[in-house]
Amino acid sequence: MRKIVLRDRRPIPPFNDPARDLRVLNKPLWLHQRDVLARHVKFEREVDSFEEIESKQEETLVYRENLFFDEHFLEDFLDKARRLGKPCQLVFPPDDKAIVNHALPLQETIRRKGDYYVTDMWYFPRGVEETVLPLVMRTEPREVGYYHVPTHMSDTMGDLIYHVPTKAFLAIETWVHVLLANVVFGVFARGARLEKAVERSVGLQLRLLGRALLEQKQVLSSSKVVKVGRNCSIDPSAIIRGPTTIGDNVTIGPGAVIDNCVIGSNVDIAQGCQLMLSVVSDRCFLPFRAALFMSVMMEDSMVAQNTCLQLSCIGRGSFVGAGNTFTDFNLIPKPLRALHWDRLEPTGMTVLGGCVGHHCRIGSGMIVYPARTIESDSVLVATPQRRVIQKDVTYEESDVHQISEAGHLHPRLYPRPGEQTEPETDHPEDAGKPTPEWAT
Repeated sequence: MRKIVLRDRRPIPPFNDPARDLRVLNKPLWLHQRDVLARHVKFEREVDSFEEIESKQEETLVYRENLFFDEHFLEDFLDKARRLGKPCQLVFPPDDKAIVNHALPLQETIRRKGDYYVTDMWYFPRGVEETVLPLVMRTEPREVGYYHVPTHMSDTMGDLIYHVPTKAFLAIETWVHVLLANVVFGVFARGARLEKAVERSVGLQLRLLGRALLEQKQVLSSSKVVKVGRNCSIDPSAIIRGPTTIGDNVTIGPGAVIDNCVIGSNVDIAQGCQLMLSVVSDRCFLPFRAALFMSVMMEDSMVAQNTCLQLSCIGRGSFVGAGNTFTDFNLIPKPLRALHWDRLEPTGMTVLGGCVGHHCRIGSGMIVYPARTIESDSVLVATPQRRVIQKDVTYEESDVHQISEAGHLHPRLYPRPGEQTEPETDHPEDAGKPTPEWAT
């Protein structure tokens, strides 16, 4: 089969990177797509439109490059499409709660057309054709409650719930979708599939129990559900519950608690850290008592001691200092909104943390309000004038411009399209001005 990828290079704020280059489950999205399709594809090509696709009489899959899908969804789609044997386009029914409640807000790729939600994925058994049939797919979600809280924070039953897909599909157009792809449609979905499999198979239940008895561990801590790479150092007092995947050369200190996470390679997690339903990418560092709940760290980033991230996203090569708190709940019942291209739109989420772009430096003692973003290459230092982040912070509004020679010491690596990429020089009008005391 040949694979045709429709380019979508629109930069996603605050990263200023296209979706294809952002990490999902510790892989760039384009690499994740390639790995999922590897056993089916012999030829691939990127194009800007259907007009560029060669007319060849061969099996063809076409999709937009900002789509996230897992192997369970893709295998089911290809199986149904091949049995149909006709050109078809992926559609979802209006009662698919994972799509309606989580995938639809803040995006345009999945849109209503007639009785279905259509999206940009097509299958052609004998080359590209103009007429296609709708192929109805379901994500087969499971309703999962992750907290029982007072009813003013949730539904009438007091449960904060997600409709977690067991076959994941999502269009990534904002940082919120990056978070959803990693957490709700990623590690959460993996846990939901395990629960579903255990409920259906007595044999699997017995295998899990037998391995736990053999290793003298709890069932969710056995090697059946906790996969550990090579050359790892894990303190005996650390608690690790599956399904969890840990890469190579990972160090986990005493008292750390890790529950249903993806941990990349060359990661250092120090004593007392708490990680739940989170993704920590390659070469990240978490000093003592750092905490992540349903959050994402992209590669080469660091979250310092006593900092708490909840439903938040940290870009690559960023540093978040000690004692920062990313809040995730509006104290008054206003909808949480996030930037979708050029406008703020409701996220459809009751709780949502913040997002830090790539190559940022965030000082200690900040409080970030829910759904706020900090643009790539920003430097923020806590001062009496700005200790609480109440609105989105752009690069121009960051403190990098207040520090002498910051343009050379902290160059801009992720500009917006069309902006200058060379390191900034000091402005003539700033010559002779002292560096603020907080910036020294």
